[in-house]
Amino acid sequence: MAKKENKTKSFILRVDSDTMDAIEAWAADEFRSTNGQLQWIITEALRKAKRLPKRKKSNNDEASDAEV
Repeated sequence: MAKKENKTKSFILRVDSDTMDAIEAWAADEFRSTNGQLQWIITEALRKAKRLPKRKKSNNDEASDAEV
């Protein structure tokens, strides 16, 4: 089995206290970690702005397309 490459990058984000409290509460409401909630918020913003890179089709995607 090929080793999966880690493409995650870390960075420091400074957020005011009230905003962080709101993010933490939202994350708790959705049973996510604060980091997971921030990733979701960023991904959704990028998706809505149509700025996410195109995803390459995997063999699984091609197989499910053939079934439709």
